[in-house]
Amino acid sequence: MKDKRVQKIKPIVHKNFFKNSNFKIKKRKKTFGESVRIFSTRSGIDLVFCTITLVLLAIGLVMLFSASFFNAYHYQKGDSYFFIRSQLMWAVLGIIVFFITSFFDYRKLKKIAIPTLILSFLLLILVLFMPIRNDVRRWIPLGPVSFQASEITKFAIVLSFAYLISKNFKRMSTFKYGVLPYSIILLFTAFLLYLEPHISCLVIVVLLSGGMLYIGGIKLRWFGVVLSAAILAVVFLLVSNKLSYANERVIGWLDPFNSTADTWQTRQGLYAIGSGGLFGVGLGKSRQKYLFIPEPHNDFIFSVVCEELGFIGALLIILLFVMLIWRGIVISMRARERFGALLGIGLTAQVGLQVILNIFVITNTIPNTGISLPFFSYGGTALVMLLAQMGIILSISRTSSIEK
Repeated sequence: MKDKRVQKIKPIVHKNFFKNSNFKIKKRKKTFGESVRIFSTRSGIDLVFCTITLVLLAIGLVMLFSASFFNAYHYQKGDSYFFIRSQLMWAVLGIIVFFITSFFDYRKLKKIAIPTLILSFLLLILVLFMPIRNDVRRWIPLGPVSFQASEITKFAIVLSFAYLISKNFKRMSTFKYGVLPYSIILLFTAFLLYLEPHISCLVIVVLLSGGMLYIGGIKLRWFGVVLSAAILAVVFLLVSNKLSYANERVIGWLDPFNSTADTWQTRQGLYAIGSGGLFGVGLGKSRQKYLFIPEPHNDFIFSVVCEELGFIGALLIILLFVMLIWRGIVISMRARERFGALLGIGLTAQVGLQVILNIFVITNTIPNTGISLPFFSYGGTALVMLLAQMGIILSISRTSSIEK
C-alpha cells in the first residue's frame, strides 16, 4: 500500500533537462534539536568528491611551485619559495574550512542568501574606490592580504538564485517571479563588474545565471529577449569605444603572431603547449616559465602544465576536473530539496565554467580574459573561497544520502 507520507513533486529541473528527475520527500515533524541544529552529522560525506578535490589541490600546489619558483627568485630577492609558501598557508586554512563547511547544514544558508547578495553589491561598490592595479580596480586590501570582491559575487549569485528559484519554483514561468527579479540582480551586478572592469567574471556570472534559470524552469522565449539585449549592449560598447582594451584583445586573438596588439603572453603560452608534446619535458623543466610567460603561476599556469607533463598529463588533469564536475552534479541531483540541488549544481557549474574558459584562453580559442584555473592558479583568498564552496557540496552529500 502506498505510504501517504511520501508525495511526489515536480522535478527541480526544466522539463527539457533531466526529464526523469524526481524527488521524494518524507514529511515529519521536526524536533527542537533539529530545528536549531547548525551542523549536520547524520551521514558521511561523499568520499569520491572529497578525494578528487584533495587530489586536484595537491597537484595544483606542486604545479604552482614548479611554475613560480624562478619568477619568485627573480622578483622576490632570491626567495624561490615566496609564492608556494603563501599558497600552502592558505591551502591549510582552506582545508580546515573545507571540512568545517562539510559539517555545516547547508539549509541554514537560506537565511543569509539575500544578505550575502547585498554584501556582494556593497563590496563591488567599495572596490571602485580602491587603488588601480594593472589598469583595473578589483582588489580590496585587508591588512597584509587582499581579495577580489568578485569571488564573493559569484557565490552570492549562485546562493541567491538557488534560494529565489526554489521559493518561487511554481511561478518561474511568469514574468513577475521568473524574469523580473533575476534580471534586476543580473543587470546591477553586470554594471558594477563593467565599472571595474572585470569582463571575465561578468561572463561567468551571466552564464551561471542563465544555466540556473533554465534549470529552474524559465520559459525559453525570455532567453531570446535577454540575448538580444546583451548583443545590443556589447555592440554599443564596442562602437562607443568604451571597451578599447577589449577591442585590442579581440584583434590580438584573431592573429596572435602577426597582430600589432600585445599578444606576448598568448604567444608564449602557445609555445609552451607546443613544446610539451605527448609526454612533456618533465616536471620542473619548463623553459617558458623563465620570464617568457608573464606571471606563469596565475592565469597561464596550465600552459606550464602542458609543457612539463605533456598532452597525457594535461588530459589526466582535465579528466579529474570532469570527474569532480560529474560527481558534484550527481550529489546535487540526489539532494533532498530543490534549494540543495540548485545550490550544488550552481557551485559545480562555476568550477566547470572556469576550467573550460581558462583552457580556451590559453589555447587562444577565445580572447584573453584573465580567468584563473581552480586549485592551480595563485591566489590565497580565492582558494579558501573555492574550498569552502566544495565543502558546501559535501554538506549536501551528507543529507542526500539519507533519503534517496
